[in-house]
Amino acid sequence: MVQFGGEVVNSRSSGAHTGTQMGSGHFADEGFEKAAYFRNLQVVDWDNNLLPLNNLHVLADHPACYDIRQGKNNVWGTYFYYGGPGRNRRCP
Repeated sequence: MVQFGGEVVNSRSSGAHTGTQMGSGHFADEGFEKAAYFRNLQVVDWDNNLLPLNNLHVLADHPACYDIRQGKNNVWGTYFYYGGPGRNRRCP
């Protein structure tokens, strides 16, 4: 198993979600040139061979604050966009 992750500390000291951004501060659906991304995801096996990532599962605990979207194509291979602004009108 390989895990990728992001974390933002949110103490809610002001009673609202933190305004701390993740990634570029843009949501995943804003795509290329806006959202942060990882592309050409591969793993190294015991024989030091690069293998494509075939079974990617994504999860966002607070998708109104930060989200993730995966994809696969012939140029970028397996990839995901991620991020968000933190506190916003959908994430009070």
